[in-house]
Amino acid sequence: MKNYSNIAIVASFFGLWMDSFLSTQLQIVLGFFLIFTFGILHGANDLLLIQNIKTVKQSNSWFKILGYYLVVVLTGAFLFYTIPQVALLLFILVSAYHFGEQQWQDLQHDFPKWLVIIFQFIYGLVILLLLFNFHLIEVQNIILNIANISIFDSYFTIILQVSGIIFISLSAYLYWKSENIRKKLILEFFYLVLFAILFKSSSLIWGFAIYFVLWHSIPSIIDQIKFLNGSFSIKYFFAYCKAAGIYWLLSIVGITLIYYICKEEQLFNALFFSFLAAITFPHAVVITNMFGTKQPKKIETHKKTVYQR
Repeated sequence: MKNYSNIAIVASFFGLWMDSFLSTQLQIVLGFFLIFTFGILHGANDLLLIQNIKTVKQSNSWFKILGYYLVVVLTGAFLFYTIPQVALLLFILVSAYHFGEQQWQDLQHDFPKWLVIIFQFIYGLVILLLLFNFHLIEVQNIILNIANISIFDSYFTIILQVSGIIFISLSAYLYWKSENIRKKLILEFFYLVLFAILFKSSSLIWGFAIYFVLWHSIPSIIDQIKFLNGSFSIKYFFAYCKAAGIYWLLSIVGITLIYYICKEEQLFNALFFSFLAAITFPHAVVITNMFGTKQPKKIETHKKTVYQR
């Protein structure tokens, strides 16, 4: 979708404006609504993506692929149950890279892979740390509930400062090495300022939801539709939603059960982010492979649509 970033900017400022009129509780409700819709939806078609990513997909049945996927999800959930400190750290690291990869997916064509991976990771980490630093108490409570460890305020500040210095240094290097990336670098610095204002002015859930949905989930859905169909259209979007429907519904049922089992806000937030982490692990791997795979070519026949590489 052309000029989506302009739409996201306007929508972000609209969300920031709405913050003045919404109570904290209403922000939380609307934030979870956005996450439960577009946020969960953007990871609900992983199995379809896997089927088109596999170079030898004929040898992998749908049930076999589903089995592998469920194993990864359940392994993530098991880690949160047995060694939550390690699982939480992995979730933050994987999420940081996943966010950065979405924003900087085209960078891999111009620079060494190792440099791209570091830059994408640092960019995503800066975003997460901005969110954490503006909501220290809430984040500390969630970490305490998930991993039973207390994190000092200064830790987040120091890590953000170090990450910021690394990001600025890498950005300066990339700006110097490639003229093609200079405009995007300037835009991304503007986006980071926008995210910082958004996170500072909004509640934790509302700020995270606006970023997660507008700047990550919807762009990811657009990229996935382009990968599957060669282009984006409303028709393809509805087909995407139809294909993802059952998996999205199962996710919503799981989250609903978590809510009814534990309605206390802080504990629910902890369990919710644990659930989100468990489904993030396999999704991040799928998207990384999607970006590294040549886009399948769609061939229309009188009976059905098939995909070839």
